[in-house]
Amino acid sequence: MHLSDGVIEILVISGLAVAGVIVRPLRVPEWIFAVLGAGLLVVLGLLSPAEAALGVASGTDVYLFLAGMMVLAEIARREGLFDCLAAFAARRARGSPVRLFALTYGVGVLVTVFLSNDATAVVLTPAVAAVARAARAKDPVPYLLVCAFVANAASFVLPISNPANLVIFGDRMPSLADWLARFALPSLIAIVVTFLMLWLTQRRALKGTVESDVGQPVLGRGGKVAAAGLVLAALVLIAASALGRDLGWPTAAAGALTLLGGAIAERSNPLHALRRVSWGTLLLVAGLFVIVRALETTGLVTYAAVAMQFAAGAAPDLAPLGLGGALALLTNLTNNLPLGLLAGSVVAAARPPQAIVDAVLVAIDLGPNLSVTGSLATILWLTALRREGLSFGAWRFLKLGVVVAVPAVALTLVAVVLQAG
Repeated sequence: MHLSDGVIEILVISGLAVAGVIVRPLRVPEWIFAVLGAGLLVVLGLLSPAEAALGVASGTDVYLFLAGMMVLAEIARREGLFDCLAAFAARRARGSPVRLFALTYGVGVLVTVFLSNDATAVVLTPAVAAVARAARAKDPVPYLLVCAFVANAASFVLPISNPANLVIFGDRMPSLADWLARFALPSLIAIVVTFLMLWLTQRRALKGTVESDVGQPVLGRGGKVAAAGLVLAALVLIAASALGRDLGWPTAAAGALTLLGGAIAERSNPLHALRRVSWGTLLLVAGLFVIVRALETTGLVTYAAVAMQFAAGAAPDLAPLGLGGALALLTNLTNNLPLGLLAGSVVAAARPPQAIVDAVLVAIDLGPNLSVTGSLATILWLTALRREGLSFGAWRFLKLGVVVAVPAVALTLVAVVLQAG
């Protein structure tokens, strides 16, 4: 077992590519840095074209899943489904900011669980901003923070709740029954603790009253088709997960059928919805798959797998907590998508005990709530805020993330260990 030639060059290029994805200098789209990094690895002879092709091909199920989810989310956004959900929450709040905060959190949980965390960040955030304005909330920030934090806190309720779940488990995805047995309790703890800590930090801004007479948008035929498509997609994906099947094709098919049904109902051109989808996300993920493939060829994954096996053998009870805590911190320095890809490769090579695998997933999914750079969903949330003319600084988020994320991650990891024992 040894490191391959060119390992330093691969590490430097990979690090710069990931840094570009996170920082986005000059507001250059994230996917450009991932694709440039992958291309440089091939052009400089650090990764063969065949290996790069294998890296791209290994992400097929993830591409299909993301494409289907992005199409479903865009149709729902375009037809006003998220505006309806947010307005429903505002009306049910009956003038109470705390109740509106809790209802917004509940809607965020539902959207994250059944549409993935990226959908919560991208399409629920502007809807919540609009409702906060309509409800004349004293401060819209607490409700918008819900969209950021719940996107990660509820992202391992189901396999479909976060694309990172697919890259960590790959073709070893547990059946739905096994998934729920392993992650139902940790998910509940993550959701509840995140809510409580977020409420505690925002309680001063949730005083007074809000306007309850918020107009309830009426869904047209296209909106009803979108709602039906989302329900059908959720049922199909849950069935596919229960049967242990890939989730990519069912998700892509659900998105295509919903797109077609909405176009027929509204007698509109389906291409209009497709143009609004962020297809660059697929290029971003493909580039990251190639970068991770290059890292695998260096032998670093093998070393990491051996270290994981050693930790599991030396301290079986403490290893999930230690590894989970370290990965939760590291994901905020590297972003959870590339780290999730790499962690999935290490887990596949090491085949550690179930408690460590589950701790890795919790760290990759929930750990990013510490900082704005932790997950793609949080980065997308910041972009959505800017479109609304709002901002939330990285330092301010970090101070809040320490209070909210640290206890949530710690208690969830403890639940994983106790459940496995």
